[in-house]
Amino acid sequence: MSGQLFFGDNLHILRRYVNSNSVDLIYLDPPFNSNASYNILFKGPGGKKSQAQIEAFDDTWHWGIAAEEAYDDVMRSGARTATTLRALRNSLGENDLLAYLSMMCVRLIELHRVLKSTGSLYLHCDPTASHYLKVILDSIFSPISFRTEISWKRSSAHNDAKQGRRQYGNIRDVILFYSKSAAEWTWNWQYTEYDVEYIADFYKYTDGNAARRYRLSDLTAAKPGGDTRYEWRIMRPLGGNWVADLTDSYKSPKPMWEYDGKIPYGKRIWAYSYENMVKFEESGRIAYATSGMPSYRRYLDEMPGVPLQNNWDDIKPPSSKERLGYPTQKPISLLERIIRSSSNAGDIVLDPFCGCGTAVHAAEKGGRHWIGIDVTFPAIQVINDRIRHYLPSAQYVVGGIPQTTEDAAALADLDKFQFQFWAVALVGAHSRYGKGGDQGVDGQFFFKMDSKTDGTGIISVKAGKNLNPAMIRELRGTVEREQAEMGVFICLTPPTPQMEREAATAGFFESSQGRHPRIQIKTIDELLSGNGIDCPLLYTTVTMAEAGRRSDKLSQKRPTLPSSELLRQRNLLLPITGKKLPLKTKQSELEFEPLRRAIKGLVA
Repeated sequence: MSGQLFFGDNLHILRRYVNSNSVDLIYLDPPFNSNASYNILFKGPGGKKSQAQIEAFDDTWHWGIAAEEAYDDVMRSGARTATTLRALRNSLGENDLLAYLSMMCVRLIELHRVLKSTGSLYLHCDPTASHYLKVILDSIFSPISFRTEISWKRSSAHNDAKQGRRQYGNIRDVILFYSKSAAEWTWNWQYTEYDVEYIADFYKYTDGNAARRYRLSDLTAAKPGGDTRYEWRIMRPLGGNWVADLTDSYKSPKPMWEYDGKIPYGKRIWAYSYENMVKFEESGRIAYATSGMPSYRRYLDEMPGVPLQNNWDDIKPPSSKERLGYPTQKPISLLERIIRSSSNAGDIVLDPFCGCGTAVHAAEKGGRHWIGIDVTFPAIQVINDRIRHYLPSAQYVVGGIPQTTEDAAALADLDKFQFQFWAVALVGAHSRYGKGGDQGVDGQFFFKMDSKTDGTGIISVKAGKNLNPAMIRELRGTVEREQAEMGVFICLTPPTPQMEREAATAGFFESSQGRHPRIQIKTIDELLSGNGIDCPLLYTTVTMAEAGRRSDKLSQKRPTLPSSELLRQRNLLLPITGKKLPLKTKQSELEFEPLRRAIKGLVA
């Protein structure tokens, strides 16, 4: 298996399932404590008006029992981190920020434990709490294990002045890079392309044969070594170009030829041995100045580029093609860069806050093993859909999700909302609205009615034992109100015969793939056994996002009006403007909106 995906609290997963000194690279993009709730937005295909929107995570932290337990865990660890966190409590007091730092601190201690001695950690954050997190990381890893602070420009400049912002615009995130060891860590240099001005200034010579750009580099050095203080013999026909005299022709000079010998100027020496200089000459790597002093040809197409620095402004936010509707989604190119820099093929990459799975996607794509953890099931569903769509050959296991009806009941007792999210995902649907205010819609899904038409399904989930026919009638009413084609009722316990009869009275709907019951009842046991719903081909998270992008492009096409209608509107505008508009039969209907407003005001 190349990967392991866990549903659950990462602190519990780390302590129970991840061994010490077993992970090569950790990337984490935790909530930033910016006091916001972030929603996953699943836009329906074909411009469907219904949108599934659920809370992905709440970025607001509060001091309470969970934070106090995390703080106590750190105090009991006996590590120097306890002193740091205690000082922060004395300084900040018991507030939301300390709750966030306590919850992060206990997890960072576990992440340090699972890292190999040559491993690295990248913590992605924003300026809200990055300075506090660095102090905590210094206390866990030690200050000398701090490698650098990467600044990622995540967006272009904002015009926030109109919104009343009274400070500089914030367009960057911070990525703190630590190695477990201060002496040895996995590192692979990465390079970026040279800019045009640099190429024009430095690679200004062109090889006449292949038109390859090159620059001239000094063949001398300041420190002596070996036989690097020798005379380099050259010769040329009178008025011609210098070449190396490798056969000591100067000892028997030819008429009309000029001979010379060059040594490094001053106290400098040759940077290469005589044997290497001969190889350079024979391979056409040496160019000669008019004076006869040799230089080395460095070809642009052989150079790796500019060594990567810690200011990353060349990676843009996720493109529309990459977007999955998940908040705070990072571009895969960002994670690919980090993974290439600090791991090798076959290494293990861990993301304990894996969200929509960009890190595990990049790890799988780059030939690494991976571990992903998230505490919300919608995130697990997005990752599943993403890996199966883009990397269908990937082999991985999902842990922490119910495998039996008993597991499902336990999840329902622990967190009814996560049970609901999980149950909805069992049929390939997506939860809607999240915790509360669902208007009878716990989930929805989209499917292909035929090659041109999409259909909608509504999900209702009940974990309780007191089931009755009224619940089916309510689902039927919701299906009608939402103008959906079908509804699915998911329950933990078997339905009553009256409920099954009520569902049967709803009848069927037709698709290009056959007849399907309009209202279907499925138990958790049936779904876990592979007995899914009777439905046309479903959209997944990824295919829904793709279909949504296609519908957005179609909606951007400008509508047209018949030429007769264009003529009528142009004539109506004449008394107002005093001039005729050019008549274009493909002119957008939107272009006549000012006209309509003007006419409406004139009539009034």
